[in-house]
Amino acid sequence: MKFGKTIKIFLIDGDPNGRMSCELSNWSGKAYKIPRVKIKDCVDRDDLIGTGVYLLFGKDDNGKDQVYIGEAETILKRLNQQLTAKDFWNETIVFISKDENLNKAHIKYLENRLHDIAKTANRYSVDNSIIPTQSSISESDRAEMEEFIENIKMLVNTLGHKVFDDKREFKPKQKQETFFIKAARGADGQGEPTSDGFVVFKNSKAAGSTVPSMTQNFLTLRQNLINQNVLVDRGEYLEFQDDYIFTSPSTASSILLGRNSNGLTEWKLKDGKTLKDFETVDKTTTA
Repeated sequence: MKFGKTIKIFLIDGDPNGRMSCELSNWSGKAYKIPRVKIKDCVDRDDLIGTGVYLLFGKDDNGKDQVYIGEAETILKRLNQQLTAKDFWNETIVFISKDENLNKAHIKYLENRLHDIAKTANRYSVDNSIIPTQSSISESDRAEMEEFIENIKMLVNTLGHKVFDDKREFKPKQKQETFFIKAARGADGQGEPTSDGFVVFKNSKAAGSTVPSMTQNFLTLRQNLINQNVLVDRGEYLEFQDDYIFTSPSTASSILLGRNSNGLTEWKLKDGKTLKDFETVDKTTTA
């Protein structure tokens, strides 16, 4: 069961594009979101002299979101080093403990777990060339760090990055329906709407060919997905190698069908109800 949370965001420089601190009610942790160009200004943050974990955010050479996950016993010193060591990033999110209760073993554990979660989510390209080693900590410390990680995930999302979020937002025990498409030329897919758009599930099949009237932007996207090995040619159809989030249900259905389409009517539940009908509020129902 999810409970409401209070998050306090403070604009350190009075600028929404500047530095900010972020705290969660009843939590000893604290986050800083710092633009790359503001790292030098952080000499006024005494709590950045201690231990913590950090994430560097930017784009890779292909324009895909990229992250580097690291730890340091002196966070500010490490961030200054990363100004010259890595040039892809334009902002960082740092996590520290307000009660200075994070030691070297803790931050090594956090670094390893956050790396694994980011790789599993597969939303961002992870820049770490070496997998961080997981430190050995006690069972009680591990429980505390796992709770710390859950709060990190929440705050990173709140601060604009879904690097740790599953592409499928609805877990099996939650009430959410799976939508289907089955049509000509091998199209046979499953997916669900999300807050990002529409996610098509791994192993779904897209049509093996396209119709002449398919618009160029869809043809370009389809070819890009093939080039990125998101779609693999199986002869009669193209197969999704991983869950993939499209910006809209119609983009998803058009790629699957190999033609222009309206995803609100093409995606259907097992009982035949369209996505449009599923999302439409019954106007005859009164509060």
